[in-house]
Amino acid sequence: MKFTNQLTVGVALSLLASAAFAYDADWKRGRVYYRSVCTSCHAVQPVGTINPSSKTKAEWAAYLKGDKHAKGKDTVKQYVSKAYRASIKSGNKAAEKFAAVPDQELLDDIAAFLTKGAKDGDAPASCN
Repeated sequence: MKFTNQLTVGVALSLLASAAFAYDADWKRGRVYYRSVCTSCHAVQPVGTINPSSKTKAEWAAYLKGDKHAKGKDTVKQYVSKAYRASIKSGNKAAEKFAAVPDQELLDDIAAFLTKGAKDGDAPASCN
């Protein structure tokens, strides 16, 4: 019985510690990256720029969760990776500035910006 109580307390403390260190996404950093990296690339492609307000929060969440970019030809995560940022940093100041940011944090930042700027978000945004 004593072991079970200690185990329960240990698990509870572990969960509390995890919650205390959860990353709070920075939509402003996500906006900088999206506008400087994503939009700059899309602007020269036939698809053109994609404004955050072109989709709802649910559509952006599904897109990011699906992790399919260019109609499934590659992944979204690829364009947020440190390797990708390193490959474009000489020509892109945002990629250089955020070179050391963990991939998942940057993806969370972009998701926060897209959610805020979605057509049903708090501040529908365009990327002009």
